[in-house]
Amino acid sequence: MKNFLVTVTTFFLLTACSSVKKYNAQITTKIAVEDLQKDIDYTYRKLQKLHPNLDQYISKGQLEAKFDSLRKSIKEPLTGRAFFKNLAPVLFSIRQGHISIGPPTRKLTRKERKDYAKTKFELGQFKFEVLQKKLWIKAVFDNDTTLVGSQVLQVDGKPFKELLHKYKKQFASDGYNTTLYDRFVGARFAQMYLQEYGILDSVKLTLSIKDSVFQRTLRRIPKDSSFYAVDKKKLIFSDSLRKIKKELSKKELVQRKEQLKKEREYKKKHGYIKRGLYTRNFKFIDSLSQIGYMKIRHFSNGNYKKFYKETFAKLDSFKTSVLILDLRDNPGGRLAEIDKLYSYLALEDYQLINPGEIKTKTPFLNAVLSKNRPFLVRAFAVLFSPVIIPIELMHVKKMKGMYYYRFSSTKVKSPNALNFKGKLYVLINGNSFSASSIISTNLQATKRAVFVGEETGGAYNGTVAGLMKYVELPNSKVRMNFGMIQIESPFKTDVDGYGVKPDIKIIPTPADRAQGIDPELKWVLKNIQLGK
Repeated sequence: MKNFLVTVTTFFLLTACSSVKKYNAQITTKIAVEDLQKDIDYTYRKLQKLHPNLDQYISKGQLEAKFDSLRKSIKEPLTGRAFFKNLAPVLFSIRQGHISIGPPTRKLTRKERKDYAKTKFELGQFKFEVLQKKLWIKAVFDNDTTLVGSQVLQVDGKPFKELLHKYKKQFASDGYNTTLYDRFVGARFAQMYLQEYGILDSVKLTLSIKDSVFQRTLRRIPKDSSFYAVDKKKLIFSDSLRKIKKELSKKELVQRKEQLKKEREYKKKHGYIKRGLYTRNFKFIDSLSQIGYMKIRHFSNGNYKKFYKETFAKLDSFKTSVLILDLRDNPGGRLAEIDKLYSYLALEDYQLINPGEIKTKTPFLNAVLSKNRPFLVRAFAVLFSPVIIPIELMHVKKMKGMYYYRFSSTKVKSPNALNFKGKLYVLINGNSFSASSIISTNLQATKRAVFVGEETGGAYNGTVAGLMKYVELPNSKVRMNFGMIQIESPFKTDVDGYGVKPDIKIIPTPADRAQGIDPELKWVLKNIQLGK
């Protein structure tokens, strides 16, 4: 039996290794014109079959003409990466922000994955921002914080101006909105650069700060294997318990376990991202607990129900009069979470979204069966499809010849008993997208809040998202994602294709960042003071 298991394991490892080598060789080989044209047709068929609103911002005839023109323009073999650059502009002309496309990337062998798991890239510790068409270092985690406020002039000798121009063509916003582009490139600059150039061992930045130009090389380095030492008089939080058991008495070990349990609960409730950084944050910013500040970075991880329940109970107990909800740079996430948050902000009965238009009656099953899902997940989905399909069909309703998917968020609900009834300010910017735009639409339409900042990147009139379909084109291996459900609130504007616009427009400047000023928050606090 032991020999059999060894043989089977060895077979799968060799097969996987062979598959990786074959794939990597394939993506660097030029693909025949006929096969590339087949990928173009395959892309269009998938979108027609599953995307419910292709013609919201472009007519069917115009889109067909673009695909036909692309097909005719392919006159010689191309690599998958070169083909990606031709296909991307056509997809982004659809102007649906949840349609994304990526070039084929080299796969790693099992050994390479294991080796890279032991390292971290210093570039990933940097948070960037684009202001006035220039790239700035906004924050640095676990690295040299003296670089905060520096302008990035070049990356490996490439001027940032050229990179910005190129990267802004690799995605789309919802409709005709323009505020998303610079914000998106800034927030995801490291990912976009590495997507283009692959796994790197170092990146050289040419930086400028206070008229001084210098260079800094960011490297791939071993992960810190050390852990916090334990002072028996003052126990320090750490993810490592096994290594320190021998140093603690039984009483201290019990205390330690309790502390670690509280730390895990805190991380889950607030949505742990990395050391000192959480998805959900709340604090009072005045001595009398009358001004609450809630920063939500996205709606995607952790125990949001517990966080909102505890936070709004706190606001209620202190009779807090003002709440500032910060949705800047919030790319969206779960509908269920914004529904829960909205229940604490609404003053009357509400319906967060309408039933979502769909092209397939089984969007969940379609999403799960995408090729990027683990093999076992897809296998279980197929195995349990006789159960999944009837459940999905219970959520589908046909109206006027169209199919609509009903989420829990489509039901009419009453505000939570602990709902906040005071003055509400919402901070937004171009990177407030998807779910953060949906909740912003509802809050603005009901005149519930004062909005400060810049127009959201997500459209006021909704977006196609909900459940995402992943597609890998069979010949070029270009990767594509798109939404399958039209998600929109019951409220609409006559002018389609733009985001939620602020009541008070404020755009941060490099000078604000250099002085540590948050101009949007500063305006709100001044307005509160004037109101008093």
